[in-house]
Amino acid sequence: MRKNTVRPTDIKLHQKSRILEVTFADGSRFEFPAEYLRVYSPSAEVRGHGPGQEVLQTGKESVNIVAIEPVGTYAVLLRFDDGHDTGIYSWDLLYNLGTHQDRLWHEYLSRLEQAGYGRT
Repeated sequence: MRKNTVRPTDIKLHQKSRILEVTFADGSRFEFPAEYLRVYSPSAEVRGHGPGQEVLQTGKESVNIVAIEPVGTYAVLLRFDDGHDTGIYSWDLLYNLGTHQDRLWHEYLSRLEQAGYGRT
């Protein structure tokens, strides 16, 4: 964990709406759709083992988070209902995903379109 890491003060899972709400100590609050967190998982399954090995995630529109488990004092492991449970989301990663959510989401939708995948 970096020295200037902003720690979360509250994490709430809204399963019905499939939203993970995270509030940080600096007052920032982000609402993460489960699909967004799933397709930007820090796992090797999604990111690969090096640059250029990323795997475009498709068919995740209805995915939900079924469990949140603490990992030390620096992260959480999210378990998804599609069986994915290998991504450890550090506080820095969650903060970054929240800060850049609009841009990253549009990039993901663009990659889906380029791959010819139509979202349901």
